[in-house]
Amino acid sequence: MMYLLSKLWFWLKGWKIEGELPEGVTQGVMTAAPHTSNWDFIWARASFYVLRVPLRYTIKKEFIKGPLGWMLKSMGAIPIDRRAKKEGEPRKSTVEAMAELFEKHDPLFVIVTPEGTRKYVKEWKTGFYYTALKAGVPIVVGFVDYKEKRAGIGPTIYPSGNIEEDFETIRAFYRTKTGKFPENGVD
Repeated sequence: MMYLLSKLWFWLKGWKIEGELPEGVTQGVMTAAPHTSNWDFIWARASFYVLRVPLRYTIKKEFIKGPLGWMLKSMGAIPIDRRAKKEGEPRKSTVEAMAELFEKHDPLFVIVTPEGTRKYVKEWKTGFYYTALKAGVPIVVGFVDYKEKRAGIGPTIYPSGNIEEDFETIRAFYRTKTGKFPENGVD
């Protein structure tokens, strides 16, 4: 149903969908950028429905209770639990908790926004990178481009451990994409 509604949405609005998941890739961290508006999630999510990406997003385990939790899960929410397994042990980092999800779920693509906010930021968050590195999964670069009225999937990056080089590769791709509010986009 969401596939058909999403295709209709793109057709009615005159947008195009580009790219596809690489063959054989069943897990990854899916970036979505530029993230300058609340509309970005709608365009990105709709494009991933059409491209049949089994996309999920993380949320604190505490929010997945009762009717709200059921609704969030139906929309792709996957809870992360950062509690220590045993008393006296330190809490898990978000990176550790997210990396563990890839051990439990296949297929799994978790969407993240590198900026972490819709406002302009000088530095990206790094958690998505370290999650992919720790889990041994690629970073699949998802995008929205308001200028060209396109959304979809760009390159797939396998983290090398050299975050500066890998980030530059990803940022170079995003520099060719225009957000709804370009002044808040990537340098």
